[in-house]
Amino acid sequence: MKTFQFIATLVLAVSFFTIQAQTKSNYKIANKIHLEGDEKWDYLYSDDDAGMLYISHGSIVQIVDEAKGQVVGKITGLIGVHGIAIAPALNKGFISNGKDNSVTIFDTKTLQVITNIKVGSNPDAILFDPFSKKVFTFNGKSNNSTVINTETNQIETTIALAGKPEFAVSDKKGKVYVNFEEESKVCQINTEKLKVENVWPLAPGEGPTGLALDNKNHRLFSVCGNKLMIVMDALTGKVITSLTIGDKADGVAFDPELQCAYSSNGEGTMTVVKGDGDDKFSVAENFTTQKGAKTIAVNRKTHHLYLSSANFEAAKPGEKGKIIPDSFVILDIAPL
Repeated sequence: MKTFQFIATLVLAVSFFTIQAQTKSNYKIANKIHLEGDEKWDYLYSDDDAGMLYISHGSIVQIVDEAKGQVVGKITGLIGVHGIAIAPALNKGFISNGKDNSVTIFDTKTLQVITNIKVGSNPDAILFDPFSKKVFTFNGKSNNSTVINTETNQIETTIALAGKPEFAVSDKKGKVYVNFEEESKVCQINTEKLKVENVWPLAPGEGPTGLALDNKNHRLFSVCGNKLMIVMDALTGKVITSLTIGDKADGVAFDPELQCAYSSNGEGTMTVVKGDGDDKFSVAENFTTQKGAKTIAVNRKTHHLYLSSANFEAAKPGEKGKIIPDSFVILDIAPL
């Protein structure tokens, strides 16, 4: 009897530690960077070479030294910031202001505003395309993209889009991709000819928001409102697979060295999707973050991930709770 009890106890112990090993996370929250301000937020942008994180935050953009975890500057007087794009060789930054249909251009060395220019209606996502050396804004209410010459700070043209643009990425070789949120499609733009080349359906994905790109393997990752991440061939538009992610995703980032795509889910999780080679993808884990942390950026050199959020007051059913003052925070997540 004692022998049987010993064996049973041993089996239970091995099972317990096996479960513990299987559920152990490969990530940790390395730092929580508290920032001033009680306004809403949107995209983050990591300047990997400079080690600077740009954070959209209502009427300001805050710049954090990633290594120190400290605010080193800010740009104020903005109206409804959505995104930030950096043109490194020109020491210029570009900020999309959704509420007044403008782009603020600033000097990345001094953080002084150079000029403001009017673009399409409600500019949301914004990116710098290294191939064409132009900045593209994606205007959510006018369904078009404004193309800005980064040297002259002038508008070159406007590209009509057959859908409501959300997030966008560049392959740095002459193609830009953008999600159409309401139409559940991906649009491919030729940045040399400045025209749309293809529009592809994302089914079974619905309501896509964040978009990331594995440029080496030509794979797009779209996170969608129906809790799916769609993996698509960036050359042909073929849907490779779909994976279940957390709820209320608004952003996705891809780390090429680790071969991981990260979905930031507003429910308070980060879904980690791992590429196993030969177009095999799987959900590695759902890491606990913080409720409201729905946008994300990754530094591809340090592999740290950054998500912004805040605490909210209790709300009535169907309403959104107000942001609790002085609770805005950047989660610095590091792989173990």
